[in-house]
Amino acid sequence: MTGAPAPRRRTPAPPREEVLAAAMGMIAERGLEKLTMAGLGREVQMSSGHLLYYFRSKDELLLRTLEWSEGRLGAERGRLLTGPGTARERLSAYVDLYVPDGHRDPHWTLWLEVWNRSQNADEAARERQAAIEGAWHRDLVALVAEGVSRGEFRAVDADRFAARLRALLDGFSIHVAIGLRGTDRGQVLRHVREFLADTLLADESGEGVVPGAAGQ
Repeated sequence: MTGAPAPRRRTPAPPREEVLAAAMGMIAERGLEKLTMAGLGREVQMSSGHLLYYFRSKDELLLRTLEWSEGRLGAERGRLLTGPGTARERLSAYVDLYVPDGHRDPHWTLWLEVWNRSQNADEAARERQAAIEGAWHRDLVALVAEGVSRGEFRAVDADRFAARLRALLDGFSIHVAIGLRGTDRGQVLRHVREFLADTLLADESGEGVVPGAAGQ
């Protein structure tokens, strides 16, 4: 008598972070249009149904992937902003981290897609997107305020200046990410440096230095 066949072992699902890393890798290598639930499933050896069980929809998968990517950027940003160097140097590092590496930068490609889909997103998803933006804004406000207090920056309202600078960075970054002709990362960084020199950086004569801040 033939014995019953041994039960098939179920392949354990990969950790969720591994799935998100794979999704980001696919965007980087093949573009966002190639990221499908079926394709991602093959990449991580899961069925598309299993992925939908975890993420409910492609919109949720994209938002989770963006949050994962932002978490990594946030850790890098934190190291830059709390590290050694002047406020000017750390502001330059913040800008370098913010601006896309070039056309079809995977993080910015994903960011643009998530924000495009947010028109139909529920309130909870929109709040999660706002939290991403809020983290960048709070870090920039703190950095500008520090530079003002040390006399490196002019006496500006840190919150208002940060809002305007991020609007400038967003506009330029979108141009770089979509590959707008005549706009590249190097040009954008030069524009931003000129803007900061004109509006924020205290000159060597001390113009714009907060009274009593020099020498702190």
